Amino acid sequence: QVQVVQSGGGLAQAGGSLTLSCAASGRTGSQYATGWFRQSPGKEREFVGGINWSTLYADSVKGRFTISRDNAKNTVYLQMNSLKPEDTAIYYCAVDVLNYGSGLLKDSKYWEYWGRGTQVTVTT
Repeated sequence: QVQVVQSGGGLAQAGGSLTLSCAASGRTGSQYATGWFRQSPGKEREFVGGINWSTLYADSVKGRFTISRDNAKNTVYLQMNSLKPEDTAIYYCAVDVLNYGSGLLKDSKYWEYWGRGTQVTVTT
C-alpha cells in the first residue's frame, strides 16, 4: 500500500505564488511517478504536470509551474508562480507505480494512489 500526503495551498493574489508538497510512503519502491491534477467545479479532473525521470507540464501551466523532487524525503513539490484566477481548483497529488515504464500519463485513471486534495484559490 502507498500513502500520499499533501500539504500547502491556500489563497493567493493573481501574480502571486504558492507551493504544494506531496510525500509518498509505503510500497512505492524506487521507481514511481508523481503527478499533479486539479479539478474545479463543473469540470473534469485535469493533468497539471508530473515527474518521473523527467517532467511534463500541461500547456496551461508551462513556464509558470515547476515540479521538483527531493528523493531523500520522498517528496515532490509543485511550485506555482504567476498564478491566475483560472488556476483556482482543488489540487491532487497522485502516484503511479504500475505504469512507471510507460512515461507520464495524463489520464487520471492510470494513477493508482491519490492524496486528499488541497484547495488553491487565486483572487484578482
